[in-house]
Amino acid sequence: MKPYAAVPATDALPVRSVLVVEDEEQMRTMLEDNLQFDGYRVTSVSSGEDALGELERSAYALVLLDIRLPGISGYDVCKRLRSRGTRVPVIMLTARNQEADRVTGLDVGADDYVSKPFSVRELLARIKALAKRAGLDASADHAQQIGAHVRLDRRSRQVFLDGVEVHLTNKEFDVLAFLCEDPGAARRRSEIIEHVWGGQWFGPTKTLDAHVAAVRRKLDGGIVITAIRGVGFRVDAVG
Repeated sequence: MKPYAAVPATDALPVRSVLVVEDEEQMRTMLEDNLQFDGYRVTSVSSGEDALGELERSAYALVLLDIRLPGISGYDVCKRLRSRGTRVPVIMLTARNQEADRVTGLDVGADDYVSKPFSVRELLARIKALAKRAGLDASADHAQQIGAHVRLDRRSRQVFLDGVEVHLTNKEFDVLAFLCEDPGAARRRSEIIEHVWGGQWFGPTKTLDAHVAAVRRKLDGGIVITAIRGVGFRVDAVG
């Protein structure tokens, strides 16, 4: 398949490294061609075992992960990455289009989900949206001091409390980063979920409460996250 015309350079993200995990050769080649044409550095593998090995050896900005793979499935690859504490953003690719499959993918730690067949333009748009949410755009203002105690770095996806790194999960980091875009502002539950889960969440909104509670616990003494009845949450700095 011939790559479509690339978007103008001013709209494109800086060159980033993407790992494509896809066992179908035609699909893998198509993804490689279009991603490279759009300015990405691409490495591709055809199995879950190879993907895990590659991610142990090298760092990637994003992983495109097929679910149906020989040997270890895409679900298991993602689950193992998250159990290791690897926070690389993951977009799952699959021919499955059932709600239960989407929920399973997100439950094991995927950040987004695209069903085959898909538009390459749509996939690239999702990659760019996820990269923006994850703080991978080098043109962004990454570091943010929140009060006297907390420092948040969107580019490295690190949070420090009094100079000591605090380990957050991917979604905990995304919730915190979104609330900290405008400290003191009340953010609605719906907009937090839309931003963090990209409109792909089908579970109870109590999941958001669990993530907020975890961030509160891990950053106790550095920030205050207030629940606003009937609205959502607000973050305030301490000190």
